[in-house]
Amino acid sequence: MKLSENMKLDKLKTNKGKFFDDVIIIKPDIFKDNRGFFYESWNKNIFNSKIRKIDFCQENHSFSKKNVLRGLHFQTKPHAQLKFVECISGTIFDVVVDLRKKSSTFLHWGGIKLSEENNTQILIPEGYAHGFYTLSDEAHLIYKVNNYWNKESERTIIWNDISLSINWRINNKPLLSRKDAIGKTIKNLPQSEFF
Repeated sequence: MKLSENMKLDKLKTNKGKFFDDVIIIKPDIFKDNRGFFYESWNKNIFNSKIRKIDFCQENHSFSKKNVLRGLHFQTKPHAQLKFVECISGTIFDVVVDLRKKSSTFLHWGGIKLSEENNTQILIPEGYAHGFYTLSDEAHLIYKVNNYWNKESERTIIWNDISLSINWRINNKPLLSRKDAIGKTIKNLPQSEFF
C-alpha cells in the first residue's frame, strides 16, 4: 500500500505574484485516529515518480528558539544543494530567494509557514537561497539534501537586504549567528556565484 500517493502538490507564489516554476509545496496524506496520526514523510519511489528523481545523501536536524533567524544560505556550484524541508515541532516562516539569472522569477522571494500542525513540506531546488524565522517558542526542522556541505562554497545573503525587502513577519530584532549577521547583500555578491 503506497500511503503517500495521495499527497497534494502546489507551487510557491513569489512576492511579486508569480509562481516559482520548481519550488514545490507538498502536503502528505495523513492518517489520523484517536491514537494520533501517521504519514510517510518521504517515499523514494513516489517522490521520484511524482516530483523528480533525487538522490539524497544527508539529513539534518535544526533546533531553534523563538525569534531565531537562520539564513539566507546557499552553496555555489558544483556544491549547490537541493533541500527538502519539514518542521516537525513548532512553527517557522520559511523563505526562498531565486538566484537563477535566466529565471523569470530571478531575485523574487517567497515564504510559507511550516509547522507541526500543517505538516507541510517544501522542496527547494538548487539555485535558491534559503532561510527561516522561528515563530514559536521552539522549533525543530529536518531537511534532506542531495549534496554534502562544503565550507568554501557556502554563501550567506544578509536577511534584511533592502533590494529583496523580505517580509519576515518579525516584530523584534531577530537572533542571528555571527555568520548570518555579516551576510552580504545581493549587490555585493559576484554575479558569477549565481546560477
